[in-house]
Amino acid sequence: MSLLADVQQADRRLTERIAAGASPRLHQMLSAVEEMAEGSKLWCGAAAVLAWKGGRRGRTAAAAGVTSVAVAQLVSNGVCKQLVDRRRPPKEWIPHDEVEDRPDSSSFPSGHTAAAVAFTTAVAPTWPLVGALCAIPAAMVAVERVQSGAHYPSDVAAGAVVGLAGAWFVRRVPRLIRHYVL
Repeated sequence: MSLLADVQQADRRLTERIAAGASPRLHQMLSAVEEMAEGSKLWCGAAAVLAWKGGRRGRTAAAAGVTSVAVAQLVSNGVCKQLVDRRRPPKEWIPHDEVEDRPDSSSFPSGHTAAAVAFTTAVAPTWPLVGALCAIPAAMVAVERVQSGAHYPSDVAAGAVVGLAGAWFVRRVPRLIRHYVL
């Protein structure tokens, strides 16, 4: 069996299990967090609080977080979704009506997950406690994207990789510029 076939089979098993496994209360909580994260509102709000209340460290963390979100969104939604036209998971796999309220765009990768991971990963080096706290809603967003039928688990994993790369890029570029240019 090919690697692609193995990934597709794992995607189906995990999607069906996650979509069917959430209790109504958990389903409601995941949906609420995803709604806050829509359009990166959650991450921009967290950045505003960090910048307002966190002093210099908060402003540094906020700037890194918001910039990383922008890079991750550009790569995931502006590049990857344009290059990879992947359909959303079949509606038959999702045993609830939330599957009717999902985007028509390409499923690959998860832009929500990319933004969540980018913000969390970029904030953590400057303020580890805030990074750890942000990891909770970031994980909830990732699970919700599969649970709602908006994404396959492999889309979420790819979004996480894009988010990690975006944060790494934002954190490293100033050092590289100082080292090689200045």
